[in-house]
Amino acid sequence: MRMSQVVAPTLREDPAEAEIVSHKLMLRGGYIRKLAAGVYTFLPLGFRVLNKVASIIRQEMDRAGAQEVLMPTLLPAELWQETGRWGIYGKELFRIKDRHDREFCLGPTHEEIITDLVRTSLRSYKQLPVNLYQIQTKFRDEIRPRFGLMRGREFMMKDAYSFHASAESLDKEYRNMRETYCRIFDRMGLKYRVVEADSGLIGGGYSQEFMVLAETGEEEIFHCPSCSYSASRESAGIGEYKMSRVAGRGPLVEEVHTPKVRTVEEVSAFLRIQPSQLIKTLIYETERGAVAALVRGDHAINEAKLKKVAGVEDLRLAEAAVIKKVTGAPVGFAGPVGLKGVRIIADNAVPFIEDGASGANKEDCHLVHIAYGRDYRAELTGDIRYAARADKCPRCERGKFESSRGIEVGHIFKLGTKYSSKMNCVYLDENNREQAMIMGCYGIGVGRTAAAAIEQNNDKDGIVWPAPLAPFAAAIIPANINEKEQADAAKKLYQELRTAGVDVLFDDREDRMGVKLKDIDLIGIPLKIIIGKALKEGKVEIKDRKTGETILKEISSVRDIRGLIG
Repeated sequence: MRMSQVVAPTLREDPAEAEIVSHKLMLRGGYIRKLAAGVYTFLPLGFRVLNKVASIIRQEMDRAGAQEVLMPTLLPAELWQETGRWGIYGKELFRIKDRHDREFCLGPTHEEIITDLVRTSLRSYKQLPVNLYQIQTKFRDEIRPRFGLMRGREFMMKDAYSFHASAESLDKEYRNMRETYCRIFDRMGLKYRVVEADSGLIGGGYSQEFMVLAETGEEEIFHCPSCSYSASRESAGIGEYKMSRVAGRGPLVEEVHTPKVRTVEEVSAFLRIQPSQLIKTLIYETERGAVAALVRGDHAINEAKLKKVAGVEDLRLAEAAVIKKVTGAPVGFAGPVGLKGVRIIADNAVPFIEDGASGANKEDCHLVHIAYGRDYRAELTGDIRYAARADKCPRCERGKFESSRGIEVGHIFKLGTKYSSKMNCVYLDENNREQAMIMGCYGIGVGRTAAAAIEQNNDKDGIVWPAPLAPFAAAIIPANINEKEQADAAKKLYQELRTAGVDVLFDDREDRMGVKLKDIDLIGIPLKIIIGKALKEGKVEIKDRKTGETILKEISSVRDIRGLIG
């Protein structure tokens, strides 16, 4: 393609709206343009990258034995109501009505739709397993769309769903998809980690995320230097605690007047204690009634973990009126001592707090010198907090967590029968008896992967694309397009490379050489083929975008450029 014909309006300055590197560079490089909050148009360069990502995904999914389908974007509410997610999914679901007042949504994910397809298409165990996938636009009404393609309201995703007659079959396909995803991201030239993860709104059992490593990543990843354990912040488990002395042998409980002191920082300073001595008590409402969750003052409650320990699906922080009713005090003064009529669930670290403090369930009052077992107990204890650096590894019990930053680009799930049992998606087994199909789910964010690649590969001059994702493998840049010998050589080389199957960009603009080089560096083309003074010796200058290395090469041998790419 000729640069003079490419619709790629580049910008010299960072747009004010862009917060992260990939957003800035995709706007500056003419890859995308904003239409509305979280909604973008892909310009030719951006669409080429999107297709490169999708092509690698499609090739590897086909190689793994999955079959491609294309499901509707407009989804009837009835299917979502079968699983109960119509009421659970919340405001992120784009809901609309047609002229007959029938309810629909714009698909954010397709578990219900694929399950409906399979239950009406497959009946026998002999037809299983099967893995169906699509690459399609999704919609989620994000409360705060930001970071360009990282968190949009309309985005492209590859979602796959497998159906099985046994847990062993699901395990086999899950491993197959894990290996497939590794091949996909290896082929893209990305550095990534596979981490244990929380299943979120998709639900089901075990799941893992694929995180592209980047200092600007929005996710924190914990990994153990002593073993292979790696997990997202949301799902990282925590090793066992040990007590340094016997609890309950310290001073007796004492009430302290703490006027207008509510936050962990304020209470710790006022009582002259460490935040780790404070028992933070949060009141939640659930479908099973109110719950009091206890964590150390220096820890943060993980609501996904709390849901599992509490055995509930609907969990939300209680309103002030509910807190007043449960504790007898306003917000900021709740504590476990004397708390009645509510389930108390404590994080595993709480029973090991020595000489603790908490709210007194009384306005402007706290308790000090409290001890687990002597002054209060929990109905349940479990891991209900977010992990932190230096926490003990739950797998090997030797290492302590180190952390890095990452961007989630893929997620694989073992769904089990979460959807099939609710939607009567069954098969007939060898004995002609109906059994619920066992499901798996596997997703990759296509545009998000492209943005993550930029977050991992950039410098002061712009994008440094991994060769497999670059919109063009090389750019031919004559120093002076109006100089006949250079122009003729550039045109000839351009045709030869195209004939050889190389994606090549011919910068035929009449701009100054400095302008052209800046643009090509900004958009991140892996190789620059510069036709200038060396042409008199029958040579061209080839510069590697990533390393900055420059070599002179006979122009007659440049058609073998494939060996220099990547």
